[in-house]
This record gives sequence, C-alpha cells and structure tokens, in this order.
Amino acid sequence: MTNDVIITTEGKVARLRLNRPQALHALNTAMCAAMLEALQRWEADPAIEAVMIDHAEGRGFCAGGDIRMLAASGAQGGDEARGFFRTEYQLNHKLFTYAKPIVAFMDGITMGGGVGISQPARFRVATENTRFAMPESGIGLFPDVGGGWYLARLPGRTGQYLALTGARLNGHDCLNLGLATHAIAADELDIVKELLIRYPRDIETTLSDKNTLLPRGTLFDHLEAIDRLFASDHLEDVLAALDTDGGDWAAQQRATLATKSPQAMKVALRQLKEGATMPDFAAEMRQEFAIAARVVVLPDFQEGVRAVIIDKDNAPKWNPASPGGVTGAMLDAIFAPLPEGEAWTPA
Repeated sequence: MTNDVIITTEGKVARLRLNRPQALHALNTAMCAAMLEALQRWEADPAIEAVMIDHAEGRGFCAGGDIRMLAASGAQGGDEARGFFRTEYQLNHKLFTYAKPIVAFMDGITMGGGVGISQPARFRVATENTRFAMPESGIGLFPDVGGGWYLARLPGRTGQYLALTGARLNGHDCLNLGLATHAIAADELDIVKELLIRYPRDIETTLSDKNTLLPRGTLFDHLEAIDRLFASDHLEDVLAALDTDGGDWAAQQRATLATKSPQAMKVALRQLKEGATMPDFAAEMRQEFAIAARVVVLPDFQEGVRAVIIDKDNAPKWNPASPGGVTGAMLDAIFAPLPEGEAWTPA
C-alpha cells in the first residue's frame, strides 16, 4: 500500500483522494496500483453505489505522472517506465469501463495523468481553479492516458491544437468543450461532496443544483482560427499555415510550436488521426502503450525532461531537430504493435 493516495468508504460512496501534494499529486506506480485494486474490489461490492476522485490537500488535482522516474528508467532501457504505463493504463481503462458512477473533481491543475483519471468519469466537475492541459509535446512525450481517444473527439480541430501546443484551458473552456460535465465554485465543493455521500443516487441533481458560471476562457475566441490553421494531420502543413497567416495569434502559436519536439508533435497528430477510428478504448490503450514503450527510451524524451524539469534551461536540443527529419518509417516503428507477450491488456 501507499500513503500517496487515501482510500476510504463513507456510507455507500467510495473515495480515492490523491495525497502527494509535494508533487502536485502526480501519479506513481504504487498510486495507480492501489486505486486499481480498490476499484476492482468496490465493483463487486453491492454496498458501494458511487466513487469520488479528488485530492486531499494542496493545490492541483493531478499534475501528471512521475516524469523523473520515467526519464531515469528510459535511460536504462525503460523496464520500470513500461511497468508504470501498463498499470496506469489499466487504471484508465477500469475507470472508463466502470459500471458504477464516478465523480472526478478537477479542482486545480489537471494535466497528463490527471486527465487520464478524470476524463473516464461519468461526472467531471470543473471549478474556477481548473487548469487543464496535455503538455507532453514539450518534453518529447505524447498525450497518452487516452488522449488519443478524448482529444480526437473534441469539436473541430481543438484536440489537435491542444495536443501540439499544450495550451491550458480553464474551467469554462472545459465545460463548453465537454471535458467537464458540471461547473461548481471551489468553496462549494465540501458541501457538494457531503451531499453526494448522503445521497449517492442523486448525483446528477446535486451537481446540477450547485452548477455555477465560471470566468470565461479565451479558447472560444479562436475556434475559427484553430479549425483553419490546424486543419491538417501533417505537421509541415500546420506550420506552413501558421507561417503564412500574418496574424498575431498565429504567430504566437508558431512560436510555441518552435519549442516543441518535432517527433512528439508528429506522433500526436498520427495518434489522434488513428484514435478517431479506434473500435473501443482498450484498442486505444493498447496502441498508446506500444507508443509509450518506444518513445520513453528515445532521445527526445530524455532531452525534454532535462531541459524542462531537471536543468530548467528550457532549451531542448531535439533529435531530429526539424519536422523533416521525422520520417514515416520512424513513425511506423513507433506505432507498430508490440509482440503478443509484451502488449498491453486490461486488468
């Protein structure tokens, strides 16, 4: 067991409370395994009617996964990293297919791994503190934990924009995109949770009664530009569109993409294109595991973590350095199915 997640039951409601505040509740393998085991136990328990997921203290819901561990493992062959991804994706899949209602409170930073444990929930609550993003392209990774499923199903080309730029959304944006189902003021959350515990069969009513207006985000000011400039599944086309637009917003996005890993951006575009046609969530997770197992040992992930998280010089030297250097053959190798004995399977 681990103290990094608090697992309790209160009446007919089971609770998963992330408890790693010093790391903004970033997930590690032990946390994922503990939550998965608890969900499996509660699924078979007729006394449990609903599950709540939130964080115990500190700011941020969940800032992602244990990136330092992943990078260190990737530098040594990636065995521990693959173990983490396997367990985390099994947790993501269990949440996605869970028969009982789940309420996830996206109060604060909700990135990477935090997206993976909130988006499968039937009820997803945003607040004025919500900061939602999939920023993996900045460290040579890709929007995993089901990102290829969720982002591919957003309106227009919003998913591709978020995957490439790592742009942050606020609670209002999340609600209007469907990434959140309800908006509740942060100072109302404690009473909402008490009501859910008291009346677990009335989740929809309780959340709707407390629904509130959140400060407007800026995403919807740019939807036309996003659909037009990020229209292609080919990175070179996106960059050319941004280069020739002439507007300030396009120039800002082009400058942002200049800092991202060309390999990661090309992986993300292909991931979303293929994710849009996946037959089910298990197929998506199987593919993402194959991608993760390979990307974690490639140079860009090591360099991205060094530049952004360890040295913090924000000056990564990507390899390949330009989109043209990321060939179709390289992408085919990253996306190829793993051998049967190594492939991901649900828990």
